[in-house]
Amino acid sequence: MKFMQATAAIVAVSASMSMASCGGNQQQGMGMGQAPVIATQTVSMGETDLNSSYPATIKGKTDIQIRPQISGFITKVHVDEGQHVRKGQLLFTIDQVQYQAAVDQAQAQVNSATTAVETARLTADSKQHLYERNIISEYENQLAKNSLAQAQAQLATAQAALVSARKNLAYTEVTSPSDGVVGSIPNREGSLASPSMVQPLTTVSDNNDVYAYFALNEKDILSLTDGGEVSLSDRIREMPEVTLRLADGSIYPLKGKVATVSGVIDNTTGTATVRALFSNPNGMLRSGSTGQILIPTVQESVLIIPQKATFEIQDRKFVYVVNDSNKTVSTPITVAPQNDGKNFVVTSGLTPGQRIAVEGVGSTLREGMTIQPADPAVAQQPAQ
Repeated sequence: MKFMQATAAIVAVSASMSMASCGGNQQQGMGMGQAPVIATQTVSMGETDLNSSYPATIKGKTDIQIRPQISGFITKVHVDEGQHVRKGQLLFTIDQVQYQAAVDQAQAQVNSATTAVETARLTADSKQHLYERNIISEYENQLAKNSLAQAQAQLATAQAALVSARKNLAYTEVTSPSDGVVGSIPNREGSLASPSMVQPLTTVSDNNDVYAYFALNEKDILSLTDGGEVSLSDRIREMPEVTLRLADGSIYPLKGKVATVSGVIDNTTGTATVRALFSNPNGMLRSGSTGQILIPTVQESVLIIPQKATFEIQDRKFVYVVNDSNKTVSTPITVAPQNDGKNFVVTSGLTPGQRIAVEGVGSTLREGMTIQPADPAVAQQPAQ
């Protein structure tokens, strides 16, 4: 019995020593783990073509609000929203009954006034002959002439009223003042239209060419003129073609050209309105759309780093510089405001020849970590 208890004790001690030995080996293996392979890049001077982005609003070359010139109920809408129309095409018809009656009445007054003029002329001619024969006095002859002049004035008034009535009748047919695309139509048949209405009947936009409106601040405008050494008009003519990024992030296939810059800076926003012209042959761009104007800026002899190599702490940008001991050192940097969405232009904080980590930033890397630097192509191979 004692022999069996001694044997069990020896086995237990052996097991505990074996477990301790395994644990020590595991800890030693963890402590001696290899440093992670991280892609790095050597910072060097280069040339970049970055874009400055500005929010833009798109408007047709002509956006004409269609408003009625007379009051009346809409009896017919001849077009639909989004329809292409030609100059002079009929858009709306307003109730013509009262305006046609006004034309008929004015025409009758003209006819009556014309008859009165003819009668007064006959009387005046007759009086003139009698006066020449000394049958009537000069006073009576002058009265006849005055009656003729009065009848002629009444005829002129009636003719003016007829022109006005016909013009009002013509206003009952609302036509398009230009080629374009019909906008929204808030008022339909049966709605009352009047010149004082807040909403227009519709808007006709000429979208064959469109304007993209954006804003430049005072600093941007001063930089365009090189501090006043170059006129703004000359610099606008020399500006490169601009690109339009649409609301869905796609790029409009046709380039545009900056046409004008407003001569007045808004005191509220501190910006001036800039207008770029884009051709729109297929009608892809619509008035009222939004997007971004991208103005290319070529910079030479600048430090360019990937955006993925940076991280932010309290609105400051940092990179991990890899020193000669292959340890990471977090380094603050400043970058230019222009970027292409993938790279930054570094203005301070880095010098050519330094190595920076371009992978694992924000996840794997920490301050003072030892790494194995590798080319990005090598680091992307998991097996290696």
